Amino acid sequence: MAAMAALQSSMTSLSLSSNSFLGQRLFPPTLYSVPAKLTAKPCLIVVKLKRWERKECKPNSLPVLHKMHVKVGDTVKVISGHDKGKTGEVTKIFKHNSTVIVKEINLKTKHMKSREEGEPGQILKVEGAIHSSNVMLFSKEKNVASRVGHKILENGQRVRYLIKTGEIIDNAESWKKLKEEKKKTEEAVTAA
Repeated sequence: MAAMAALQSSMTSLSLSSNSFLGQRLFPPTLYSVPAKLTAKPCLIVVKLKRWERKECKPNSLPVLHKMHVKVGDTVKVISGHDKGKTGEVTKIFKHNSTVIVKEINLKTKHMKSREEGEPGQILKVEGAIHSSNVMLFSKEKNVASRVGHKILENGQRVRYLIKTGEIIDNAESWKKLKEEKKKTEEAVTAA
């Protein structure tokens, strides 16, 4: 009984003001410093890479794309890894993590389930990605790997060239040939 009386007296002595915890803030708003504008937005675009990987994003939520020394269609030589010394053509590049896919190099085994009841499953060989720092541009004519340089021609065109041989990589014929091959593959895919 005495404990109850003490509790009631303490409750009556407690005066609830307008700044109390009942639906109000505990402290006056002058104590908080609210930023006028948020500088960094959260990354809204997240491409499914691995469970532990995330794309690095710019403030406008677009992924950061890295500059690379190789392009699609370049002949490259692998300079490190278990496929060291092999040469091949770059078929695809991923600028968000600086990796490339080279034709017939870094083959992985992929087990495919059957999609229909009568169809059997398959074991396929698929090319895996290689980091762009592990490949070097390769000259088929001189049979040598070289670093890439940039120079501006007389007509004002900026091109890439091999430093060891001086061979120009970006020329109009190679781009036309690459586009024709791409059209042929697209037509073959649509026909099949």
